[in-house]
Parts: sequence; C-alpha cells; structure tokens
Amino acid sequence: MGVFFSYILLGLSLSAPIGPINAAQVDKGIKFGFLHAWVVGVGAMVADLIFMLLIYFGLVQFMDVPFVKTFLWSFGCFVLIYTGVEGILGAKQDPTDGGHMRESPMKSFRTGFFMALSNPLNILFWLGIYGSVLAKTADSFENYQLFIYSSGIFVGILIWDFGMASVASGFRKHLNTRYLQGISIVAGLFLIAFGFYFGYQALRLLL
Repeated sequence: MGVFFSYILLGLSLSAPIGPINAAQVDKGIKFGFLHAWVVGVGAMVADLIFMLLIYFGLVQFMDVPFVKTFLWSFGCFVLIYTGVEGILGAKQDPTDGGHMRESPMKSFRTGFFMALSNPLNILFWLGIYGSVLAKTADSFENYQLFIYSSGIFVGILIWDFGMASVASGFRKHLNTRYLQGISIVAGLFLIAFGFYFGYQALRLLL
C-alpha cells in the first residue's frame, strides 16, 4: 500500500507545477465551468498514459531523435500560442454569459491532449523520473504489480485535475466579470509565454 501511495504522490508532483495544462484549466473553467476544465486534465492524462506505456514497454528511444524533438517543440509552440491567443480574444466576452460562448467538452479534451503530447518537458519527466522509479522497483515486483502501482500516478493526476477544475469553476461563481476576464487574459499570456519558450527550443535544435 505504501508503494501505491508513493505513486499517487508522484502523480500529484507531475500535475502540481504551474504549466500550460494548469493555465488552460483555469481558462476553460472560467469560461465554461467545471466539466471543461476537468476534461482538459483528462486529455493531458491520456497523453501521459501513452508516454507511460511507451516507457513501460521500452519503446521510447525514438524520442531522442533530433527530428522528433524539433517537431515536438515546434508543434507545442503552435498549440500553446494558438490556445493562448484564442483565450485572450475570448476573454473580451462576458465569461458568465454562457449564451454567447459555446465549446464542446471534446475540444477542451483535445486541448489538454495535444498540449501534453507535444510537450518535451513532459516527455523528459516521464523518461527521467518515471523511468528511474520503474527501473528501481522492477527488481522487487512482478510486471502486473508494477502496472497496478503505476496506475497510482493517474489517481494522483485525477485528484489534482479535480481540484484545479473545482478552483477554476469556483472563480467563475464568486468573482465579478472584470476579475474573471483578467484571470483569463493572464492564463492566455502564460500559454503564449510557454509557446515562445517552446519555439526558442525548436530554433536551437534547428540552428
């Protein structure tokens, strides 16, 4: 049980640092409510699951290919800047006026999924931390036990996503329109800043 709990803490540590996913959850939660903020996190979690399975089955070596790294940084730059600009432009509307703002939960899911899938920093986390933890515990447990314990990571991620979605939707209920618009703009600026950082890393690899 202690090993499973340690994996839950690992999932929380993956989710807690301020990054593109948290910024997107705040933005979606303010504009559309709890469900949209939560499915952003679920989309990111599905991408995390893909990375975990690649490492678990030893299929992640191709991530070190320079072309793949450059593509990921570039694609991540596009996704983040596009989402950030869209969020800032959408902040001009009244976030509490649902009649003028429509977005399907699936679009929020795709936002989280592609952000996490194209984030090389996310890949480095899974390679560096999960890979080393997996190597350390592989000698002590059977494969099926490792898979069960690894699922604790996603329990931690789900706990964090639920908390973030609750906080973001709480902003929507308890703050006035000006504050909500300001938070949405700040979240968009964070996404754009991360996007420029990703673009800089892509240029470094190209040059």
